[in-house]
Amino acid sequence: MSNTRSPRAPLFSRGSWAEASRIAVILRRETVGGGLLLAATVVAMIWANSPWSGGYDAVRDFTIGPAALHLHLPLETWASDGLLAIFFFVVGLELKREFVAGDLRDPARAVLPIAAAAGGMALPAILFVLVNLRTGDGALRGWAIPTATDIAFALAVLAVISTHLPSTLRIFLLTLAVVDDLLAITIIAVFYTGHLSALPLAAAAVPLAVFAFAVHRRNRSWWLLIPLALLTWGLVHASGVHATVAGVLLGFTVPVIRSEAAGGPEAGPGLAEHFERRIRPLSAGFAVPVFAFFAAGVTVGGMTGLTSAFEDPVTLGIVAGLVVGKTTGIFGTTFVLAKFTRATLDSGLRWIDIFGLAMLAGIGFTVSLLIGELAYGGAGVRDDHVKIGVLCGSLIAALLATMVLRIRNRVYRQIAEEEAIDLDQDGIPDVYIESRGGDSP
Repeated sequence: MSNTRSPRAPLFSRGSWAEASRIAVILRRETVGGGLLLAATVVAMIWANSPWSGGYDAVRDFTIGPAALHLHLPLETWASDGLLAIFFFVVGLELKREFVAGDLRDPARAVLPIAAAAGGMALPAILFVLVNLRTGDGALRGWAIPTATDIAFALAVLAVISTHLPSTLRIFLLTLAVVDDLLAITIIAVFYTGHLSALPLAAAAVPLAVFAFAVHRRNRSWWLLIPLALLTWGLVHASGVHATVAGVLLGFTVPVIRSEAAGGPEAGPGLAEHFERRIRPLSAGFAVPVFAFFAAGVTVGGMTGLTSAFEDPVTLGIVAGLVVGKTTGIFGTTFVLAKFTRATLDSGLRWIDIFGLAMLAGIGFTVSLLIGELAYGGAGVRDDHVKIGVLCGSLIAALLATMVLRIRNRVYRQIAEEEAIDLDQDGIPDVYIESRGGDSP
């Protein structure tokens, strides 16, 4: 009898052309959004550190909204609680899409990004805690700040450095970030909920259920869905749970695949894809950049202020978590998983590619800044130190990832050229070996 073992599927294999092409469209939109995010961050930093910084503070602290509903809030709060709910609605749509019809529905393909995301969140948190064990003054409340990856910021960096990162690695980065967002919103809901009010939270289930019923009946009427979504958001906000959780819950209700009554999968995609196409540009092009504009405007105070910030263990813990924790957690988990399963990397990839990608995942911005506000109240010197830590940690991670990935850009360019070859002119690159009828999502 032969003792030869069947070959194992390589890590970071290409998967299906349908999934690869769908994600490529998403990544292009996120890259544009990442550029706007970078621009908003730079404008906020310059304005907040200019002689006209008082104008920035006045805009950020300007209050608007109905006081009778306890929603007379500063613009900064509207951006973090309101606009980010749109961002997390898209996250909810993408999460459900991945688990129902994407790569995460296959346990064999889901293990790697889920494990890597978990490792990439656990180790930064551990490093932050170790650095701040003796800091006191509630410093440990910020343990989750360096755990999040900002996919839009990471893709913007890839666009700036003009790297031809293979599609398999881009898909892995997006999938990892999707799982990362799921874990982050769970952390926000469980660990950063202050005084929970059960009545508004229970009441929020009513408009949420009506919204779910409407979308499952394929109702796209904005005059019905938007008021239901706003009511759900308002009640969740009133309950003490961070209002962005409402966005994820609403996203989870939207069907990914058509029901049999609506014609089944053969009749076309569910409403999730329809909503994602229309709302993602609003999220990436407006909601997240506006949040970044209000969140990133920290007054550094020159070298004196920067030195003072890095004397705070909170700042050091954030930088260590983003730069060292993220890289070690993601790369280490992936390496151990490969050794444990005896799987090999896909053709053309090397471990240095995974190392560079893990460094890139250390760019934490949007959710990191949000958790920082929830942890420390969004005001005072420590809040400024959080922003400096997130910005500096993300910048260092971006620079290190750039150096590593640029080394391999020549190889990436060759892989990109191979992935574009379509000799039979069937619209599917030849590297994707799949049957004619098996390309449905």
